[in-house]
Amino acid sequence: MIDSHNRKDTDDPVLGISAMLISVVLFSVMDATVKWLGGTYSTQQIMFFRTAVAMVPVLILLMHRGGFALLKTEKIGLHVARSLFGVTAMAFAFYAFSIMRLADAISILHTTPLFMTILSVLVLGERVGKRRWTAVTIGFIGMLIVIRPGPGILDSGGAYMLVATLCIALTTTVIRYLSATDDPVCITFYFTLSGIVVSSIVCLHSGWEWPPLNDWLLLASIGLLGGSAQFAMTFSYRYAEIGMVAPLKYLSIAVGGTLGYLLWGEVPDLQSFIGIFLIVSTGIYTLHRETVTARAKISGG
Repeated sequence: MIDSHNRKDTDDPVLGISAMLISVVLFSVMDATVKWLGGTYSTQQIMFFRTAVAMVPVLILLMHRGGFALLKTEKIGLHVARSLFGVTAMAFAFYAFSIMRLADAISILHTTPLFMTILSVLVLGERVGKRRWTAVTIGFIGMLIVIRPGPGILDSGGAYMLVATLCIALTTTVIRYLSATDDPVCITFYFTLSGIVVSSIVCLHSGWEWPPLNDWLLLASIGLLGGSAQFAMTFSYRYAEIGMVAPLKYLSIAVGGTLGYLLWGEVPDLQSFIGIFLIVSTGIYTLHRETVTARAKISGG
């Protein structure tokens, strides 16, 4: 049961909403930066900078919270699975960003709650009602509208982003198990280390494009933006209810669409708008139902 006194001490909806909005902007700028660099540098090289730079604050947090003793775990298999899914998601998403319209790519990523609903049934054994199954079905129809299945699906990037989204949902499911016993910094450390190792091996095998100073800064900023955005999102959940701030993440589609227009002249067509509308609507509904279910469990407990 949640301690009402502690909840009151951290109850600041304005602060929570502000943090989530900052997170949305930072994530969108990171996605745009990945797309910008994707035309020049390989996906694995961008991944290397994303994880190598992110390791710096992870190590600082690790030392602050107790040192390397925090990395002891009895669930190494789950850490391997989390890292495998996470690194795969990053690789496929980063490549998809480089060849897709930014708004389309971000909207597909936001179908993660729909995949989570399916996994909650298959993996966690949870029961899902007809309304949520209806929302999942409509959401997937919206995703197919955006992806546009056909002979050119691999060239469009939609299939790659779909794989990334599924891997993110699998990652989240594994983290639910790990979080029961392992510290979040421990979980993040092993994932980040895996990203560095995998991207380094692939870079050594396929070659390295030595960047000029300006690109060094942009490549490093991917890690800083991603880490800062993740922190801001976690911070927002501390000060406001998830049901209040989580739907704000869908604003990243609008922010990404604006950046796509300003930087590349991208304008989603009517078909994309319809698909995005279905994804956002069903995603918000799914988050709402999850919040209602969570509250019911707390009240019952």
